[in-house]
Amino acid sequence: MDDPAVERQVAPVEVPPPETGRVLAGEFHQDAGYHVRRTRGTADWLLLHTVGGGGLVRTSETHVLATEPGEAVLLHPGTLHDYGTDPAAGHWHLLYCHVHPPATWLALLDWPEAVPGGSASGGSASGGSASGIGHIRLGAEVAARVQQQLRGAARATRLAVGRPELFALNAIEAALLWYDTQNSRQRQLDERVLRVLEHLDAHLTEDLDVAHLADVAHLSPSRLSHLFTAQVGTPISRYIEAQRMELAARLLEMTGEPVSEVARRVGFRDALYFSRRFRALHGASPSAHRARHR
Repeated sequence: MDDPAVERQVAPVEVPPPETGRVLAGEFHQDAGYHVRRTRGTADWLLLHTVGGGGLVRTSETHVLATEPGEAVLLHPGTLHDYGTDPAAGHWHLLYCHVHPPATWLALLDWPEAVPGGSASGGSASGGSASGIGHIRLGAEVAARVQQQLRGAARATRLAVGRPELFALNAIEAALLWYDTQNSRQRQLDERVLRVLEHLDAHLTEDLDVAHLADVAHLSPSRLSHLFTAQVGTPISRYIEAQRMELAARLLEMTGEPVSEVARRVGFRDALYFSRRFRALHGASPSAHRARHR
């Protein structure tokens, strides 16, 4: 992205690429006159995430994608940049980042192809979007998480101390991981299940039952049980126990706390029952597990 004063053009005037290092991120509030055109694109990847209002992004010679709040487009290197405020919306509030990603990000950049009508297709058979423009639509909860990370990346690029570039790259990677949960090319995670997973992680030592978790998800207990099993691959009760036992294993390996205290810290009031369940899942008693890892 460039200085708004330079890019605020009504006609599609050619705009030079920004001068960036590995990453450039920020946030714009643009009026109806905002329009950027770069016929040769840029050497980096460009992510545009709509927060408010709306934008128009040309995806081919004949098609334009209208983006609404919660939608993001990803322009590949060398792809025509032709985007601006949607006149029907009158303004465009967007978060953006130019980035030269490490090779480990390539799977996270494999977005569905942007197509007319604001939807997304499966793209080309060889992977990647055939038009060089990917598109993902997010629900409100995941969009809020993405926006938090992208704003963190923008703040990081302004840091005068430490390693601002690495802070920014970490935040952008976290945003891409959240996008990936809603990527139709991957197994999409329902936001209500995500809400339950985060609640479980934050309250793992507490009494947890399906009725309470159903309230968290705003679903009936039966519907949550079915959806959770379908999305996560295991029933809720087994997932909770597996998470507790995984945490217990780490505590046994890394601390000298008594087994009874470990049991309490992972949500078991009965240390004997905890020991039986731990042996069933890990193939050894808590004490034997600790000894083995020391």
